[in-house]
Formats: sequence, C-alpha cells, structure tokens
Amino acid sequence: MQDPQSGSILMTFLPIVFFAVVMYFLIFLPQKKRDKKAKEMLDSMQVGNQVITIGGISGKVVNIKDDEVTIETGVERAKINFKKWAIKEVIKPVEA
Repeated sequence: MQDPQSGSILMTFLPIVFFAVVMYFLIFLPQKKRDKKAKEMLDSMQVGNQVITIGGISGKVVNIKDDEVTIETGVERAKINFKKWAIKEVIKPVEA
C-alpha cells in the first residue's frame, strides 16, 4: 500500500530537480565551453602574436614564461608583464 503523501513529496521535489537540470544546460555547460575555448587560445599563444588584455592594453608578445606573458607596447617599446589569465584576445599574424 502506498502512502498518500509520497506522491506529494515527489511533486514537491520534481520542479527543483527540473530547475537544476535546466540551469546546468543553460548556464554551466556553455560556461565550460567558453572556458575550454579560452584555455586553448592561451595555450596556443606564441611569441610574436598581438594580444589585447582585459584592461584594453594591446601589444606584441615578446616572452612567455609559465603563467606570465611579457608584451611590448607603444612607440617607446615599453615592456609589461601580465598573467596569462589577463589576456583577453590573441590576434595571430596573417600568413601570406
């Protein structure tokens, strides 16, 4: 014999489970894809590539060491060190 409240408990938790599944597919899965793409971009970065940082500074990569990147920027060729996570975009040179 089934308890009449067991159906009620199931109906209470079903919307919560449904909401969790929808959240996973709408938020967490796309974020994982973006993170993977960003990691691939940073791993493929090479000396000589143009980069733009999250602060809007652009320059040419002159050195890559572990998790730090040195870029050369401006007319005076100032060299600035950044963490890899601070690189927003890598612009690869166009090969003719």
